[in-house]
Amino acid sequence: MSLSEAQATTRTGRLWLVPAPLDFGMTPQAELCEALPNAVLVVASSLTQWICENARSTRAFLKRVDQTHPLKAPLQQLVMQELPRSVHKQGDHRGQFDARPLLAPALRGEDVGLISEAGLPAVADPGSSIVRAAHDLGIEVRVLAGPSSLLLALAASGLNGQQFAFVGYLPQDNASRAKRLAELEALALRTQQAQVFIETPYRNQALWDAALRSLKPSTRLAFASGLTTEVARTGSASVSTWRGRPCPLDDRIPAIVCLGA
Repeated sequence: MSLSEAQATTRTGRLWLVPAPLDFGMTPQAELCEALPNAVLVVASSLTQWICENARSTRAFLKRVDQTHPLKAPLQQLVMQELPRSVHKQGDHRGQFDARPLLAPALRGEDVGLISEAGLPAVADPGSSIVRAAHDLGIEVRVLAGPSSLLLALAASGLNGQQFAFVGYLPQDNASRAKRLAELEALALRTQQAQVFIETPYRNQALWDAALRSLKPSTRLAFASGLTTEVARTGSASVSTWRGRPCPLDDRIPAIVCLGA
C-alpha cells in the first residue's frame, strides 16, 4: 500500500506542539501548574507517542505531569523518538532532514507530541522539520499555548517589539564574536530592529563582557534570565550604564540578551 493509500484508509492523528517549562536543568523548579496552562497538561498526559529533543528530559517532564494529571499509560510504555543530534547542531529548517518516518504513528491514527527541552518546540529549538513534514503529509498540526523565553525577554527589554530578529548563538571566538556584535548593532541602529540572541549558560558572563567591550556606549542592552522561576531577573540600560555595574548574568542560569536603539 502506498503512503497516499494509507492516508486515505486511515484517520490520521494530530501533531501536538507541546511547550515545556523554562526551568530545564534548574533547581528549584517551578510548580508545573503555574508554569504551563492546564490545557497543556491535559494533552501531555493523554499522549503515548512523542518526538523529542531528548528522551531523558521528556520523561522527567512527563513524570512531573503525572503528579497532577495521570498519564494515559505508564511512563516506561510511552514511545519516544529522539531527533538526530545532527539536527540539534545544524538546525532542521533547511529541508535536509527527512522527518516523515517519525510521523508514522500519526499516519496510523495516533496523536503525536513534539516537545523540546524548554519553551516552544521549533522556536529556537529543533522541530521545524517535523512540523513541515506533518503539513506535507496532511496531518493536522495543533499548537498549545506556553512560555517562549524569546518573546518574554523581548517584552521585558523595552526594545522594539514591532520589529525584531532572533539570531541564535554568537561565535565563541573573541574576534568573530566582536565582529558579529558590531554587525548586529549596526543593523539595529539603522533599522530600529531589536536583535535577540542566546548563549550556553556557562558562557553568559563571557558574552556579556564581550558586548560591553564591543558595543557603543549609547546602545541599549537588555537581559532576561531564569524566566518564569523564582530567580527570574530582567534589566535594560545603555551600555555605558552597564559598564559601571557588575555582570547581572549567572553562569548557571539560562539567559536571553537583546540589543537595540
